[in-house]
Amino acid sequence: MSQYLIYLIPLLIILWIYTRKRNRRESEDAQQLNEAVQAGMVEPPSLHPVIDPIRCIGSASCLPVCPEKALGLIRGKAQLINPAVCIGHGACFVACPMDAITLVFGTERRGMDIPLVKPNFETNVPGLFIAGELGGMGLIRKAAEQGKQAIAHMQELGKSRGAADYDAIIVGAGPAGLSAGLGAIERKMKYRLIEQEDGLGGSIYQYPRNKIAMTAPVTLPIVGKMQFSEVSKEALLEFWKGIVSRTGLKVNFSERMESLTRDQAVFQVKTSRGTYRAKTVLLAIGRRGTPRKLGVTGEALPKVVYRLIDAAQYARMKVLVVGGGDSAIEAALACAEQPGAKVIISYRSEAFSRIKPKNRSLLEEAEKKGRVKVLLRSNVREIRDKDVMLEQDGKEIIVANDAVIISAGGILPSEFLKSIGVKVETKYGTT
Repeated sequence: MSQYLIYLIPLLIILWIYTRKRNRRESEDAQQLNEAVQAGMVEPPSLHPVIDPIRCIGSASCLPVCPEKALGLIRGKAQLINPAVCIGHGACFVACPMDAITLVFGTERRGMDIPLVKPNFETNVPGLFIAGELGGMGLIRKAAEQGKQAIAHMQELGKSRGAADYDAIIVGAGPAGLSAGLGAIERKMKYRLIEQEDGLGGSIYQYPRNKIAMTAPVTLPIVGKMQFSEVSKEALLEFWKGIVSRTGLKVNFSERMESLTRDQAVFQVKTSRGTYRAKTVLLAIGRRGTPRKLGVTGEALPKVVYRLIDAAQYARMKVLVVGGGDSAIEAALACAEQPGAKVIISYRSEAFSRIKPKNRSLLEEAEKKGRVKVLLRSNVREIRDKDVMLEQDGKEIIVANDAVIISAGGILPSEFLKSIGVKVETKYGTT
């Protein structure tokens, strides 16, 4: 009997240690899920996993592969414990040994508009393709792969079409658009790549400074494999600039697409600079759409912007941030850290009901220290050169002001897609 105890006792110790660690982990994950529920942060913004509790065996293999740490264990089963930070990497789907994970768009409560595309990324409009974030894929690696595959199918389709100025018009210089442009060069296609912003990166270009923008390697046409595992926004954009320089990829910056029509088999693409005829078109634009404006007098003043790029420029300035989401809170906090900056955040509702717990805590701390002043139930009525007029609870408030950052979300391009004939389906927790 004693000889068996020699082996049994160590096994029992190991089992006790494992069980204790797992119980502690589950307790922490349950607390994080509860915090997300209390904060109202239970709606994933994009593609996200749904776990089948019957298939799941609690192996936890999906947990370490999630860069956002959005997954946890609850009562021995994997669960999305921090839905708001999940951005659809999809690595959890691959890691699950039991095929218990399904990747879906939208939820039962909140639908998500997704354009209908074929496996080759062509829409129901012949010759019109969609890749990247607009199609629901915000992950850089997968968006770039979609752009590469789409341009290959566009070349094949173009061979059967009539004469046009270009084989392909690519709209958007984010990961999908850049990859498609490189693919067009590789395939010796006549292309035009337009970007409404004045820099590369699409949605990444709009990220705040030093934000981590990528968490997995990606393979691009001509260039090959990008060996990044994690990289800041600035480093990634510099890398892409180098690619543009080395490959001769031509990007028309500050050129906005205004309309898209089709004349038989050829597209007419009207932009802020002219009109082009193309055999095929790839929409590689983001889902954020056009920034939502307040519609008040003075909004066109140079001091008004719709995203925070570099908080350092607001040092020793009086800043008003408008909005109640995480982007608004993060902008206010970043500006408040600058020397001499005085920050006010204006939000029309009673409370910040849909922000991350971490941002809520940081905002409360900044408010206690006097670094940020919060004006709930307030609306901007007029923006002037030296001040801003707000209304709060029926009373007029005038505050001295040097800069206004409006973080009120964007007008999604769903209506534009419908206007050009693209079928859009609202997903409620479906693939």
